[in-house]
Amino acid sequence: MKITFAEATLPATGTLVLGVGQNRQLSETGRVLDERTGGAVTRAMEAARFAGKTDDVLTLLAPANLELERLLLVGLGEAEKITDLSWQRFGAAIVAALATSGAQDAFVPVELPATSTDVSSANVAAQIALGAQLRAYRFDKYRTTQKKDKKPTLKKLHLLSADHNAARHAFERYDHVAEGVSLTRDLVSEPANVLTPVTLAERCEALAGKGLTVEVLDEKRLNKLGMGALLGVAQGSAQPARLVVLRWNGAPEAAEQAPLAFVGKGVTFDSGGISIKAAAGMEDMKWDMAGAAVVVGLMTVLANRKARVNAIGIIALVENMPSASAQRPGDVVTSASGQTIEVINTDAEGRLVLADALWYAQEHAKPRLIVDLATLTGAIIVALGSDQAGLFSNDDELAERLTRSGIKTGEPVWRMPLGDSYDKEINSDIADVKNVAANRNAGSIIGAQFLKRFIRDGMPWAHLDIAGVTWSKKDEGVVPKGGTGFGVRLLDRLVQDYYEA
Repeated sequence: MKITFAEATLPATGTLVLGVGQNRQLSETGRVLDERTGGAVTRAMEAARFAGKTDDVLTLLAPANLELERLLLVGLGEAEKITDLSWQRFGAAIVAALATSGAQDAFVPVELPATSTDVSSANVAAQIALGAQLRAYRFDKYRTTQKKDKKPTLKKLHLLSADHNAARHAFERYDHVAEGVSLTRDLVSEPANVLTPVTLAERCEALAGKGLTVEVLDEKRLNKLGMGALLGVAQGSAQPARLVVLRWNGAPEAAEQAPLAFVGKGVTFDSGGISIKAAAGMEDMKWDMAGAAVVVGLMTVLANRKARVNAIGIIALVENMPSASAQRPGDVVTSASGQTIEVINTDAEGRLVLADALWYAQEHAKPRLIVDLATLTGAIIVALGSDQAGLFSNDDELAERLTRSGIKTGEPVWRMPLGDSYDKEINSDIADVKNVAANRNAGSIIGAQFLKRFIRDGMPWAHLDIAGVTWSKKDEGVVPKGGTGFGVRLLDRLVQDYYEA
């Protein structure tokens, strides 16, 4: 689907989309068309009990006295409560209604409610376009047959605005964001027989053309660095481990400025290892590399929009499998930090992988802060469901900035506690630390507390447990069913608002 920005003139044919406020408040164009159709628009809304609530949709086919194929009404809700996220949902609702409807061209007059006196129509158009772009995503590469009525027909979405040139310019940044989200969704959606640690590393190498510096560390290098925790997870698989380092130096005037570090868990398939998972639902574990995928998507956004910041993305890639060579419960491994880890449960592997990746970030990047992302625990889903990610941090300012960025982007995070009372639960009888506690209580907190053991004193750090928000089982707003890409928009906003030069 292509998005265009054009002058605010009504089309003669195609589909026209109108935003309708709460209590059936028509826009200026809506009132004109209602009059032209002899009140058909108002009668249709009344007959269908369409009230203009957020996400309400009503279609009028071949409306009288108009050459249009259809008129699509989309609810905006209460004018006083409309935000950028509301306009994104508006764009998403348009695509959801028209994608497979048979419509090929849709025209959207960008009209603001009377109360929106301090809002730019160019920004509103850009937000609508972003929402439409995010919702239009599909992962169909492995489909060989598909029913005709399931195939997308919508080819162009035309946003009509007096400030169409400004809108086009405003959308450039969001277009890069949408591209990064789509890349993350692609990676998360790929099956594990296609996306292995090696092939994911190769896909990262292909990003060098975007201005990123890409370095891939193989098992020989990882051994030399003493990454026994990461390699211990990988040793049960025929797929070799990789660690990929993506660098973006976007602040040349401050080349020596310490970078922001983003670290992602990249378990391309997680069987649980010797502590094997139940068979039901195990196919979902192809997306246990979502943290890594978010880092790749984010770094692509920063490079594409030429963000004025220095950043480094580190993704640790392994496959966790049971075999004669797999690590066992009770094994002790030595991490890159020198700390020894007693592996109680091989299905708590993500924290082992991240332990070495976090240490590498501190040793070799000397960052000003670290944010890691991981589908770390099922316990976070029990705690927060699928609406918010879990946030753990040793730094109040970083935690608050992440929280604000999450609210602005519709990717909310909820701060969870850390503390000595949890930390003592992972003291080992024979090693420096064990990878799980003796019981299942506070599982997501225990996982974060384990990671904190590998963060140096004074290093601002945040851990995002995205297990509950990585995959959606239904279409919702700007997120179609499947991989969500949660985290890309959140972290890009964090960088933009607080760290760009």
